[in-house]
Amino acid sequence: MKYLIASDIHGSLFFATQLFNQIQIENPDKVVLLGDLYYHGPRNPLTKDYNPKEVSNLLNSIADKIICTKGNCDAEVDQMISNFKIIPHKKIKIAKKTVMFTHGHKFNIDTPAENVDILIYGHFHTGFIQEKNGQLFVNSGSVSLPKNNTANSYLILDESGIYLKTLEGEIIDFHLF
Repeated sequence: MKYLIASDIHGSLFFATQLFNQIQIENPDKVVLLGDLYYHGPRNPLTKDYNPKEVSNLLNSIADKIICTKGNCDAEVDQMISNFKIIPHKKIKIAKKTVMFTHGHKFNIDTPAENVDILIYGHFHTGFIQEKNGQLFVNSGSVSLPKNNTANSYLILDESGIYLKTLEGEIIDFHLF
């Protein structure tokens, strides 16, 4: 099973389209969205080509592939325009590892989830792969508003490992299983 994982689109049609192009290239079995899909949030500037309705149309075109967790900027109205469920978090098994997908505002490297080998989240807009106390913490970064001089990014997760990539598909970092 191959997962493409992304977070923090924040309504940018420009960057959502770039992500969509990478989805076509990567051809994952599932697309995991880690929240903050449409609204830019009160602490963030408007994103490039801010158009939440068109972002929802783009995402809805692949709704059957999407697993989506709720971000801190997501609201009930976001579920109303999405043809996929927005859930608090999701656990899966891959390569004999328990993986949890979440937004990151509740569970993250500073507040880890229990009984999880790998915690994958967004929220902080800074992509990284880091081990701590026997757990692997992975942040997908942000599709549209990266921080701390990091790239616009997404992740690929499969049986071989996890790969942090730019929106152009270049590998930034990886961890092999």
